[in-house]
Amino acid sequence: MKYVQLGKSGLIVSKLAFGAMTFGSGNIPSVYKVGQDHAQELVERALEAGINFFDTADGYADGQSEEILGRLLQARRKEVVIATKAGFRNGPGLVQAGLSRKHLFAACEASLARLNTDYIDLYIVHKTDPFTPLEETLEALNDLVRQGKVRYIGYSNWPAWMAAQAVQMQRERGWASFINGQMYYSLVGRDIEHETIPFMKNNGVGLSVWSPLAGGFLSGKYTRDNLNDPSNRLSGFDFFPHDKEWGFSVLDSVRELAHEHGATPAQISLAWLLAQPQVSSVLVGSSKLSQLEDNLRAVELNLPAEQLATLDRLTRPTPLYPNWFAAMSLDANVAEALK
Repeated sequence: MKYVQLGKSGLIVSKLAFGAMTFGSGNIPSVYKVGQDHAQELVERALEAGINFFDTADGYADGQSEEILGRLLQARRKEVVIATKAGFRNGPGLVQAGLSRKHLFAACEASLARLNTDYIDLYIVHKTDPFTPLEETLEALNDLVRQGKVRYIGYSNWPAWMAAQAVQMQRERGWASFINGQMYYSLVGRDIEHETIPFMKNNGVGLSVWSPLAGGFLSGKYTRDNLNDPSNRLSGFDFFPHDKEWGFSVLDSVRELAHEHGATPAQISLAWLLAQPQVSSVLVGSSKLSQLEDNLRAVELNLPAEQLATLDRLTRPTPLYPNWFAAMSLDANVAEALK
């Protein structure tokens, strides 16, 4: 396993993190399907492989994921980094959702109880909340850190402008600052390269990646013929907006590289992400031990520069304004002189 400091912090995490979203059972059976015994097998293998970074959320299977993960990591609590998230609805009341001070305090206490721990290593706000002032959210997070219930804080699924505003406010007021952004990023979903990654690079915020295989699309198990089969996961849990026909053309090239390396499409896709300089850690969620074993081998796969460049060229997102104008208007003379 390889390790990295998360953002500008001193928190050392494994380059592969274990995502426990599949733990438990619930209203999305294609996702929530791993019981306690099988979860134990997966977590023990992850620990054996050197993974020290485990991710869950209070919204996964109505908190069952936190409960299962907490029991499994109890004996190794001091050795591991546990991240959990809050923000999605966890009760019928209007105040039982979002990023208000009331809900974050209640959600944190509930997560601590389910995880059976005195503190959360990385507490992540799971979504945006247009109904709560940003200042209120950030002050609440700071207070949770000062109370010792949370060690570090992060955000997930926020636009770059909001994260930038938050970091600036945190610095100005001396509040605990975000060290991590957990964002969707994959070969067929590179939107964060427009604004989010430049912001993170400029502000020392570490990037952890969720759904690096685009919900399993890049695992290679889906084809043009079976994509809509009601028995597969993507048919019932596919909210990724990439064009599927274009995605299959990308997957054809990924399969060719996989054959060349004696690897799998999933390993190639993960290896590409792990080679991106701003990526701190990649979350791999598995419901089967064979999937976990396959994903673990991606750490050992070093793609040559020309193959990384090929994948980059095949999947590079179309530049957005004003980014394309800035690139077009760059002074070539000055750029050449400062090389």
